[in-house]
Amino acid sequence: MEGHYDWVGAVAISRDGRLIASGDEKGILIPWDGDTGEPLTQPFQAHSFQCIDSLDFSPDGTVLATGSWDETTKLWNTKTWQLQGNPINCRDYVNCVRYSPSGQHLAIATLGKIQIWDPNTRECIIVFKSHAAHTSISRASIRPFNKSLAWTPDGRRLLSAGTNADATIREWDSTSWEQVSGSPWKGHNKQICAIAVNSAATLVASASYDNDVRLWRLSDKQTIAIFRHSHWMRCVTFSLDGEYILSGGGNKKISEWAVPEDVLPVSKVSFHS
Repeated sequence: MEGHYDWVGAVAISRDGRLIASGDEKGILIPWDGDTGEPLTQPFQAHSFQCIDSLDFSPDGTVLATGSWDETTKLWNTKTWQLQGNPINCRDYVNCVRYSPSGQHLAIATLGKIQIWDPNTRECIIVFKSHAAHTSISRASIRPFNKSLAWTPDGRRLLSAGTNADATIREWDSTSWEQVSGSPWKGHNKQICAIAVNSAATLVASASYDNDVRLWRLSDKQTIAIFRHSHWMRCVTFSLDGEYILSGGGNKKISEWAVPEDVLPVSKVSFHS
């Protein structure tokens, strides 16, 4: 799948696997056919020559959200690939965009704030600082900011991750937007670039510049496994069956790690035994 002339900052796949989208450092967006790998349109200028740092399809696949360093989030109709409504003015660099499982909320992580929007009405529901409000005393000179987001499958929790000055995961209740008891989760000591939740909503994986991928238990926020790499890690996801973690980063490899059997959902363990 070739078509970009600059480094690719984000890739997303629709829930049904029929659509793929990629965005690069110059704001170019390319939609692809998920079955054939062929481009669906010519590459086009989705953002004004600023990096597209995050992409996410709506749950029904009809809209693609694109977040960029041009301080906007845009919504694109995936049949016509035309801009749907006006851009959302985020007033800061956008690092991550994530639809809630219901599609009723769009969470946007900018450097300074996390913004929750209704993507249908374009109403901003709430704005809060999250990681940008916290820094350790030893790193007071480093500006903390928000880096990555992930929803739990039931949409009741939003997880956010920060950079070096606050390299934690924070858990938010989507009914009150208050931080959940036991938050933040501590373990990484450098920027957390990505977080993922398994489909059973029992495990969370996080990838960091500290060279580690951590596996957390969602119920008690405890680290249950650490997968060490030789270089910094930038992306992480669970396999569809939830039995493996895939990670990628500075070692120029995709690594596959088995989730410990004793933390797999009961149905998985019963199947293997």
